[in-house]
Amino acid sequence: MRKSHLIIVFSLAVAALFSSCGEYNKVLKSRDLDYKYDYAKRAFEAGKYTQASTVLTDLITPLRGKPTGEEALYLLARSYYENKDYINSGMYFKTYYQRYPKGKFAEDSRFYSGYGYYLDSPDPQLDQSVTIKAIDELKTFLELYPRSEHRSSAQNAIFELQDKLTLKDLQNAQLYYNLGNFMGNNYQSAIIVSQNALKNYPYSKYREDFEFLILKSKFQEAKQSVADRQADRYREVVDEYYSFINNYPDTKNKREAEAIYKIASKRSGIN
Repeated sequence: MRKSHLIIVFSLAVAALFSSCGEYNKVLKSRDLDYKYDYAKRAFEAGKYTQASTVLTDLITPLRGKPTGEEALYLLARSYYENKDYINSGMYFKTYYQRYPKGKFAEDSRFYSGYGYYLDSPDPQLDQSVTIKAIDELKTFLELYPRSEHRSSAQNAIFELQDKLTLKDLQNAQLYYNLGNFMGNNYQSAIIVSQNALKNYPYSKYREDFEFLILKSKFQEAKQSVADRQADRYREVVDEYYSFINNYPDTKNKREAEAIYKIASKRSGIN
């Protein structure tokens, strides 16, 4: 009895699948715009985003200027978004909010455009052009819709994306420090990258790491300076130490920072 029941259920599922595929193929061949649009909406609501996007792509141009054209464009963008194709979804969301800046779906299009890029943002060691694009889109969204229900999600995404950019800068600065004097003064490059990151992202969770790297880099520069400049360079290290330790009195790098200070203060002529 149970086996017969399973066979019936399986048969019904197969029949439904073929019926669905048959209608989809019929829709693709149809020239009836209303029929195609109705099917695309049903496909979207059923979670068949690939079918929805395929049909809607053919409808965007002929429906432009018609009552259903606005929603069709938005559903196309959402279909790509739900399918995790954030590059195409971002393109169509942007097309929507540029074409319909005060449209029914303008707010959501602005948000999902940026949030899709956020979801597509790569690891810090890779190119971060998508990350920058996500930040720009989400900042514009917050400026236009400061009371949106998506406000918290957009803000949290921006903070996370900025931390990713900051981490990439930290990795670059650390690389310069590790290179030392190989083919030039890489300590100075480490300092410049760190200072720029502190200026661009003043509330970054990596702020302490940057400041400690600046202290270490200035110490290395002082050690390797010509004799008549060493005292001045070591005085800069002492100043940097006081700034660092005042900002982070309980730093995990306290022992190393104090060791740097002892040498720098002695060689600067301060003590």
